Amino acid sequence: MTRTATRIATATQAVTVTSNTPVVTDWAIRYFGPWWNATSTTAADGPQVTADVNPDRVTEIAQRVADRAYEETVYANTSMLVDRDDDGTVLASQPDDKLAYQAEPGGPLHIYGGEDVPVALAAARLAREVVRGQLVADGWSILHASAVVRDGQTVLTLGDKGAGKTTTALLLARAGWQLLANDRVFIRRENDRLRVLPWPSAAAIGLGLLDALGWYDQVRARVQRGEQLHPTQHQKVTDALHSGIRAPLWKESGKELKPQFFPDQLASWLGLTLATEGHAARILFPQITPGAEPTLRDENRTVAAGDFFTAGTEDRYPDVFGLLPADLPDTEPLLELLGELSRHTVVLGHDVKANTDFLQQTTA
Repeated sequence: MTRTATRIATATQAVTVTSNTPVVTDWAIRYFGPWWNATSTTAADGPQVTADVNPDRVTEIAQRVADRAYEETVYANTSMLVDRDDDGTVLASQPDDKLAYQAEPGGPLHIYGGEDVPVALAAARLAREVVRGQLVADGWSILHASAVVRDGQTVLTLGDKGAGKTTTALLLARAGWQLLANDRVFIRRENDRLRVLPWPSAAAIGLGLLDALGWYDQVRARVQRGEQLHPTQHQKVTDALHSGIRAPLWKESGKELKPQFFPDQLASWLGLTLATEGHAARILFPQITPGAEPTLRDENRTVAAGDFFTAGTEDRYPDVFGLLPADLPDTEPLLELLGELSRHTVVLGHDVKANTDFLQQTTA
Protein backbone atom coordinates (compact mmCIF):
# COMPACT_ATOMS: atom_id res chain seq x y z
CA MET A 1 0.00 0.00 0.00
CA THR A 2 1.33 3.42 -0.98
CA ARG A 3 1.90 5.76 1.95
CA THR A 4 2.03 9.56 1.86
CA ALA A 5 3.91 11.91 4.17
CA THR A 6 3.80 15.56 5.24
CA ARG A 7 6.64 17.30 7.06
CA ILE A 8 5.58 20.06 9.47
CA ALA A 9 8.20 22.52 10.74
CA THR A 10 8.47 25.77 12.67
CA ALA A 11 11.55 27.48 14.12
CA THR A 12 14.09 24.61 14.27
CA GLN A 13 11.61 21.84 15.14
CA ALA A 14 9.68 19.40 12.94
CA VAL A 15 7.53 16.28 12.80
CA THR A 16 6.52 14.03 9.90
CA VAL A 17 2.97 12.68 9.52
CA THR A 18 2.62 9.52 7.42
CA SER A 19 -0.59 7.73 6.48
CA ASN A 20 -2.15 5.05 4.33
CA THR A 21 -4.61 7.66 3.02
CA PRO A 22 -3.74 11.04 1.45
CA VAL A 23 -6.71 12.63 3.25
CA VAL A 24 -4.62 12.70 6.44
CA THR A 25 -1.44 14.15 4.96
CA ASP A 26 -3.32 16.65 2.77
CA TRP A 27 -5.24 17.72 5.87
CA ALA A 28 -1.94 18.39 7.67
CA ILE A 29 -0.77 20.64 4.84
CA ARG A 30 -4.02 22.57 4.92
CA TYR A 31 -4.11 22.84 8.70
CA PHE A 32 -0.48 23.79 9.37
CA GLY A 33 0.62 25.34 6.09
CA PRO A 34 -0.71 28.87 6.61
CA TRP A 35 1.13 29.29 9.96
CA TRP A 36 3.88 26.68 10.01
CA ASN A 37 5.83 25.17 7.12
CA ALA A 38 3.98 22.04 5.95
CA THR A 39 5.02 20.28 2.75
CA SER A 40 4.72 16.87 1.11
CA THR A 41 7.82 14.72 1.51
CA THR A 42 9.17 11.29 0.68
CA ALA A 43 11.64 11.17 3.57
CA ALA A 44 10.04 10.42 6.94
CA ASP A 45 12.98 11.48 9.10
CA GLY A 46 12.93 12.66 12.71
CA PRO A 47 9.89 12.38 15.04
CA GLN A 48 6.93 10.72 13.36
CA VAL A 49 3.18 10.39 13.72
CA THR A 50 1.72 7.50 11.73
CA ALA A 51 -2.04 7.87 11.23
CA ASP A 52 -3.86 5.06 9.44
CA VAL A 53 -7.42 4.07 8.68
CA ASN A 54 -7.42 0.58 10.20
CA PRO A 55 -10.62 -0.48 12.01
CA ASP A 56 -9.14 -3.82 13.06
CA ARG A 57 -6.35 -2.13 15.02
CA VAL A 58 -8.91 0.19 16.65
CA THR A 59 -10.86 -2.82 17.89
CA GLU A 60 -7.73 -4.65 19.03
CA ILE A 61 -6.29 -1.74 21.03
CA ALA A 62 -9.66 -0.74 22.48
CA GLN A 63 -10.14 -4.27 23.78
CA ARG A 64 -6.64 -4.42 25.27
CA VAL A 65 -7.23 -1.11 27.08
CA ALA A 66 -10.66 -2.19 28.32
CA ASP A 67 -9.18 -5.40 29.75
CA ARG A 68 -6.62 -3.51 31.81
CA ALA A 69 -6.81 -1.14 34.78
CA TYR A 70 -7.06 1.93 32.58
CA GLU A 71 -7.32 5.56 33.64
CA GLU A 72 -9.82 7.96 32.10
CA THR A 73 -9.23 11.53 31.01
CA VAL A 74 -10.67 14.06 28.57
CA TYR A 75 -8.59 14.86 25.49
CA ALA A 76 -9.79 17.38 22.87
CA ASN A 77 -13.21 17.41 24.56
CA THR A 78 -13.64 13.62 24.19
CA SER A 79 -13.29 10.83 26.75
CA MET A 80 -10.02 8.91 26.46
CA LEU A 81 -9.16 5.61 28.18
CA VAL A 82 -5.43 5.18 28.80
CA ASP A 83 -3.33 2.16 29.77
CA ARG A 84 0.39 2.38 30.58
CA ASP A 85 2.69 -0.65 30.46
CA ASP A 86 5.71 -1.07 32.71
CA ASP A 87 8.01 -0.57 29.71
CA GLY A 88 6.55 2.89 29.06
CA THR A 89 4.23 1.91 26.20
CA VAL A 90 0.98 3.88 26.21
CA LEU A 91 -2.21 2.49 24.67
CA ALA A 92 -5.27 4.70 24.47
CA SER A 93 -8.78 4.53 23.09
CA GLN A 94 -11.43 7.13 22.30
CA PRO A 95 -14.55 4.98 21.78
CA ASP A 96 -16.83 7.88 20.82
CA ASP A 97 -14.52 8.82 17.93
CA LYS A 98 -13.53 5.21 17.08
CA LEU A 99 -9.85 6.11 17.53
CA ALA A 100 -6.97 4.22 19.11
CA TYR A 101 -3.38 5.19 19.90
CA GLN A 102 -0.09 3.43 20.59
CA ALA A 103 3.07 5.20 21.74
CA GLU A 104 6.32 3.40 22.55
CA PRO A 105 9.32 5.12 24.17
CA GLY A 106 11.58 6.48 21.46
CA GLY A 107 9.29 5.30 18.67
CA PRO A 108 6.63 6.92 16.49
CA LEU A 109 3.17 7.75 17.78
CA HIS A 110 0.56 5.56 16.05
CA ILE A 111 -3.04 6.62 15.48
CA TYR A 112 -5.69 4.28 14.10
CA GLY A 113 -9.27 5.05 13.17
CA GLY A 114 -12.29 3.77 11.32
CA GLU A 115 -12.69 6.78 9.01
CA ASP A 116 -10.26 9.19 7.39
CA VAL A 117 -11.54 12.53 8.76
CA PRO A 118 -11.39 11.59 12.48
CA VAL A 119 -7.91 10.16 11.85
CA ALA A 120 -6.86 13.40 10.12
CA LEU A 121 -8.16 15.47 13.04
CA ALA A 122 -6.31 13.30 15.57
CA ALA A 123 -3.10 13.34 13.51
CA ALA A 124 -3.13 17.16 13.36
CA ARG A 125 -3.62 17.43 17.13
CA LEU A 126 -0.88 14.96 17.96
CA ALA A 127 1.57 16.34 15.39
CA ARG A 128 1.13 19.74 16.98
CA GLU A 129 1.73 18.19 20.40
CA VAL A 130 4.97 16.60 19.19
CA VAL A 131 6.23 19.97 17.93
CA ARG A 132 4.95 21.62 21.10
CA GLY A 133 7.06 19.25 23.18
CA GLN A 134 10.12 20.04 21.06
CA LEU A 135 9.56 23.80 21.34
CA VAL A 136 9.00 23.67 25.10
CA ALA A 137 12.19 21.64 25.49
CA ASP A 138 13.91 24.38 23.47
CA GLY A 139 12.78 27.10 25.87
CA TRP A 140 9.44 28.20 24.39
CA SER A 141 6.40 28.92 26.58
CA ILE A 142 2.74 29.13 25.62
CA LEU A 143 0.94 32.40 26.31
CA HIS A 144 -2.87 32.70 26.33
CA ALA A 145 -3.14 35.55 23.84
CA SER A 146 -4.25 36.56 20.37
CA ALA A 147 -1.69 38.29 18.19
CA VAL A 148 -1.33 40.39 15.05
CA VAL A 149 1.84 41.45 13.24
CA ARG A 150 2.90 44.41 11.10
CA ASP A 151 6.48 44.88 9.87
CA GLY A 152 7.55 42.11 12.24
CA GLN A 153 6.15 43.96 15.29
CA THR A 154 3.55 41.98 17.25
CA VAL A 155 0.61 43.24 19.28
CA LEU A 156 -0.39 40.70 21.92
CA THR A 157 -3.94 40.80 23.29
CA LEU A 158 -4.57 39.17 26.66
CA GLY A 159 -7.56 38.66 28.90
CA ASP A 160 -10.00 36.13 30.30
CA LYS A 161 -12.48 34.24 28.13
CA GLY A 162 -14.94 36.69 26.61
CA ALA A 163 -12.71 39.71 27.22
CA GLY A 164 -12.37 40.42 23.50
CA LYS A 165 -9.02 38.88 22.49
CA THR A 166 -10.37 37.45 19.23
CA THR A 167 -12.43 40.57 18.46
CA THR A 168 -9.41 42.82 18.90
CA ALA A 169 -7.17 40.65 16.74
CA LEU A 170 -9.76 40.36 13.97
CA LEU A 171 -10.47 44.10 13.93
CA LEU A 172 -6.77 44.81 13.44
CA ALA A 173 -6.32 41.97 10.93
CA ARG A 174 -9.31 43.28 8.97
CA ALA A 175 -7.60 46.70 8.95
CA GLY A 176 -4.40 45.37 7.36
CA TRP A 177 -2.41 43.66 10.11
CA GLN A 178 -1.35 40.03 9.72
CA LEU A 179 -3.10 37.54 12.00
CA LEU A 180 -0.64 35.41 13.99
CA ALA A 181 -2.99 33.68 16.44
CA ASN A 182 -6.48 33.98 17.89
CA ASP A 183 -6.09 32.18 21.22
CA ARG A 184 -2.51 31.19 22.17
CA VAL A 185 1.06 31.77 21.00
CA PHE A 186 4.51 30.31 21.56
CA ILE A 187 6.88 32.90 23.01
CA ARG A 188 10.60 32.84 23.87
CA ARG A 189 13.16 35.39 24.95
CA GLU A 190 15.98 35.79 22.41
CA ASN A 191 18.56 38.32 23.60
CA ASP A 192 16.51 41.37 24.55
CA ARG A 193 13.49 40.59 22.37
CA LEU A 194 10.50 38.28 22.62
CA ARG A 195 10.04 36.10 19.55
CA VAL A 196 6.48 34.89 18.94
CA LEU A 197 5.25 31.90 16.91
CA PRO A 198 1.66 30.89 16.08
CA TRP A 199 -0.23 27.98 17.60
CA PRO A 200 -2.05 26.54 14.56
CA SER A 201 -5.71 25.83 15.27
CA ALA A 202 -9.19 26.22 13.90
CA ALA A 203 -10.48 29.75 14.53
CA ALA A 204 -13.82 30.17 16.31
CA ILE A 205 -15.72 33.34 15.34
CA GLY A 206 -19.20 33.89 16.77
CA LEU A 207 -22.16 34.48 14.47
CA GLY A 208 -22.74 37.96 15.90
CA LEU A 209 -19.11 38.96 15.44
CA LEU A 210 -19.08 37.44 11.96
CA ASP A 211 -22.06 39.61 11.06
CA ALA A 212 -20.65 42.75 12.70
CA LEU A 213 -17.40 42.42 10.73
CA GLY A 214 -19.30 42.11 7.45
CA TRP A 215 -18.36 38.48 6.76
CA TYR A 216 -21.63 36.70 7.50
CA ASP A 217 -23.22 36.83 4.05
CA GLN A 218 -20.16 35.57 2.18
CA VAL A 219 -19.63 32.74 4.67
CA ARG A 220 -23.31 31.78 4.47
CA ALA A 221 -23.18 31.76 0.67
CA ARG A 222 -20.22 29.36 0.69
CA VAL A 223 -21.93 27.04 3.17
CA GLN A 224 -25.11 27.05 1.09
CA ARG A 225 -23.03 26.05 -1.94
CA GLY A 226 -21.86 23.01 -0.02
CA GLU A 227 -18.42 24.21 1.12
CA GLN A 228 -17.40 22.87 4.53
CA LEU A 229 -16.10 24.62 7.62
CA HIS A 230 -14.00 22.73 10.19
CA PRO A 231 -15.71 19.46 11.24
CA THR A 232 -15.50 20.30 14.97
CA GLN A 233 -18.21 22.90 14.31
CA HIS A 234 -21.53 22.07 15.99
CA GLN A 235 -24.35 21.10 13.64
CA LYS A 236 -26.54 23.86 15.14
CA VAL A 237 -24.08 26.43 13.77
CA THR A 238 -24.22 24.94 10.28
CA ASP A 239 -28.03 24.91 10.46
CA ALA A 240 -28.04 28.55 11.61
CA LEU A 241 -25.91 29.60 8.65
CA HIS A 242 -28.24 27.81 6.24
CA SER A 243 -31.25 29.49 7.90
CA GLY A 244 -29.73 32.96 7.98
CA ILE A 245 -29.62 33.21 11.79
CA ARG A 246 -27.18 35.92 12.84
CA ALA A 247 -27.72 36.07 16.60
CA PRO A 248 -25.24 34.22 18.85
CA LEU A 249 -26.01 30.59 19.68
CA TRP A 250 -25.51 29.22 23.18
CA LYS A 251 -25.31 25.80 24.78
CA GLU A 252 -27.19 25.11 27.99
CA SER A 253 -23.84 25.26 29.77
CA GLY A 254 -23.51 28.91 28.71
CA LYS A 255 -20.78 28.27 26.13
CA GLU A 256 -21.24 30.04 22.80
CA LEU A 257 -21.45 27.87 19.68
CA LYS A 258 -19.36 29.41 16.90
CA PRO A 259 -18.42 28.80 13.26
CA GLN A 260 -15.05 27.02 13.12
CA PHE A 261 -12.68 28.04 10.33
CA PHE A 262 -9.72 26.10 8.97
CA PRO A 263 -6.58 28.28 9.11
CA ASP A 264 -6.50 28.55 5.31
CA GLN A 265 -10.14 29.73 5.27
CA LEU A 266 -9.17 32.84 7.21
CA ALA A 267 -7.40 33.88 4.02
CA SER A 268 -9.56 32.32 1.30
CA TRP A 269 -12.96 33.04 2.88
CA LEU A 270 -12.34 36.17 4.98
CA GLY A 271 -9.48 37.81 3.06
CA LEU A 272 -7.09 37.99 6.00
CA THR A 273 -3.31 37.74 5.74
CA LEU A 274 -1.61 35.35 8.15
CA ALA A 275 1.81 35.75 9.78
CA THR A 276 4.33 33.02 10.59
CA GLU A 277 6.19 34.84 13.38
CA GLY A 278 6.97 38.23 14.92
CA HIS A 279 8.50 40.02 17.91
CA ALA A 280 6.35 41.30 20.76
CA ALA A 281 6.11 45.10 20.74
CA ARG A 282 2.87 46.05 22.54
CA ILE A 283 0.22 44.51 24.81
CA LEU A 284 -3.51 45.21 24.89
CA PHE A 285 -6.00 44.18 27.58
CA PRO A 286 -9.48 44.65 26.04
CA GLN A 287 -12.78 45.02 27.81
CA ILE A 288 -15.96 44.98 25.70
CA THR A 289 -18.78 47.07 27.14
CA PRO A 290 -22.01 47.38 25.11
CA GLY A 291 -22.77 50.99 24.28
CA ALA A 292 -19.36 52.26 25.38
CA GLU A 293 -17.21 54.66 23.39
CA PRO A 294 -13.75 53.22 22.72
CA THR A 295 -11.32 54.61 25.25
CA LEU A 296 -8.21 53.89 27.29
CA ARG A 297 -8.74 52.88 30.89
CA ASP A 298 -6.29 54.08 33.52
CA GLU A 299 -5.32 50.65 34.78
CA ASN A 300 -1.75 49.47 35.28
CA ARG A 301 -2.37 45.85 34.35
CA THR A 302 0.53 43.49 33.65
CA VAL A 303 1.05 40.00 32.29
CA ALA A 304 1.12 37.41 35.09
CA ALA A 305 2.23 33.80 35.47
CA GLY A 306 -1.43 32.76 35.18
CA ASP A 307 -1.50 33.99 31.57
CA PHE A 308 0.75 31.08 30.55
CA PHE A 309 -0.36 27.52 29.83
CA THR A 310 1.34 24.88 31.95
CA ALA A 311 0.95 21.12 32.30
CA GLY A 312 -1.28 21.81 35.29
CA THR A 313 -3.53 24.36 33.61
CA GLU A 314 -3.84 22.79 30.14
CA ASP A 315 -7.54 22.03 29.84
CA ARG A 316 -7.82 20.65 26.29
CA TYR A 317 -4.65 18.70 25.57
CA PRO A 318 -3.30 16.91 28.66
CA ASP A 319 0.10 15.28 28.11
CA VAL A 320 -1.23 11.73 27.80
CA PHE A 321 1.69 10.43 25.73
CA GLY A 322 4.55 12.07 27.63
CA LEU A 323 5.46 14.47 24.84
CA LEU A 324 6.31 17.42 27.10
CA PRO A 325 9.58 17.66 29.06
CA ALA A 326 9.39 17.22 32.82
CA ASP A 327 10.77 20.72 33.46
CA LEU A 328 8.96 23.59 31.77
CA PRO A 329 10.76 26.84 30.92
CA ASP A 330 10.95 29.52 33.59
CA THR A 331 8.53 32.32 32.69
CA GLU A 332 10.19 34.95 34.91
CA PRO A 333 12.53 36.20 32.12
CA LEU A 334 9.51 36.50 29.84
CA LEU A 335 7.50 38.39 32.44
CA GLU A 336 10.40 40.80 32.90
CA LEU A 337 10.51 41.71 29.21
CA LEU A 338 6.72 41.70 28.83
CA GLY A 339 6.60 44.17 31.71
CA GLU A 340 8.81 46.56 29.74
CA LEU A 341 6.47 46.66 26.71
CA SER A 342 3.90 49.39 26.15
CA ARG A 343 0.62 48.21 27.71
CA HIS A 344 -2.93 49.54 27.43
CA THR A 345 -6.26 48.51 28.89
CA VAL A 346 -8.80 49.38 26.18
CA VAL A 347 -12.56 49.63 26.47
CA LEU A 348 -14.39 48.73 23.25
CA GLY A 349 -18.06 49.09 22.37
CA HIS A 350 -20.06 47.46 19.58
CA ASP A 351 -19.34 50.04 16.86
CA VAL A 352 -16.94 48.25 14.52
CA LYS A 353 -15.65 51.36 12.77
CA ALA A 354 -15.14 53.29 15.99
CA ASN A 355 -13.36 50.30 17.58
CA THR A 356 -11.14 49.82 14.53
CA ASP A 357 -10.17 53.50 14.30
CA PHE A 358 -9.42 53.59 18.01
CA LEU A 359 -7.29 50.41 17.92
CA GLN A 360 -5.30 51.67 14.96
CA GLN A 361 -4.58 54.93 16.78
CA THR A 362 -3.62 53.05 19.95
CA THR A 363 -1.23 50.71 18.12
CA ALA A 364 0.28 53.34 15.81
